[in-house]
Amino acid sequence: MPFLPVDEENSSVINLYYEDHGTGRPVVLIHGWPLNGASWEKQEAALLAAGHRVITYDRRGFGASDKPSFGYDHDTFAADLDAVLTRLDLRDVVLVGFSMGSGEVTRYLGTYGSERVSRAVLLGVLPPFLLKTDDNPGGVDGIVFEKIRGAIRADRPAFIAGFLADFYNVDVLGGDRVSDQVVQYSWNVGVSASAKATVDCVPTWLTDFRADLPKIDVPVLIIHGDADRTLPLRSTAVPLSKAIAGARLVVLEGAPHGLIWTHATEVNKELLTFIGG
Repeated sequence: MPFLPVDEENSSVINLYYEDHGTGRPVVLIHGWPLNGASWEKQEAALLAAGHRVITYDRRGFGASDKPSFGYDHDTFAADLDAVLTRLDLRDVVLVGFSMGSGEVTRYLGTYGSERVSRAVLLGVLPPFLLKTDDNPGGVDGIVFEKIRGAIRADRPAFIAGFLADFYNVDVLGGDRVSDQVVQYSWNVGVSASAKATVDCVPTWLTDFRADLPKIDVPVLIIHGDADRTLPLRSTAVPLSKAIAGARLVVLEGAPHGLIWTHATEVNKELLTFIGG
């Protein structure tokens, strides 16, 4: 199994698990919470068939990556992404981030720039800013996220089960666009993550990305579902598309948050058209 060192904790090296397949223009896929790099299986297959090199990795604390007790913030996540790009010496990269992964891509471009990056795709987006504040009155009250953290601490497996029901809109799409087995598989992956990482990532959903957005100078495609219950369209993708110069927003009708599975055909078509292939 390939691992890449990104940090240290006490006497241990912190390694990220990654997979690197194919040839051609590199596409780096950054997954959402609480899943891992394997959640991109439908996109990876389409990208490889189109002649791209595809790199996936598990965020620290998730999947097969190491599970340290710290580093669950978007500055560290962006640094981990930079380590992946640098150590694999990737250039002309297309960065593709889903959900929390859209935060990694945004913070990376705002911090490290676009020297290695040619395009970016953001799906089921987290930016620009979820928290309700005086200058962001349309955001979500912080107490909501404290309750989420409390629910995870109280019964993490039960919380993840409920989260995934809305992640895939199972009551509407179950048996049609998403099977019970896919939901169960996602649950298995989610509960295998570090308990601390699962809780500690929740405050990162409130990261303010607004200062990063003017620094983004590559073409950006935003794909979001109009039935997203996790990160509603009007609070995320719409303001984000207005804040990034030249960004293109594609809204998929009836798509939930987990659109990379339920609406993979539509997502892949837009993705391949945007990056070429």
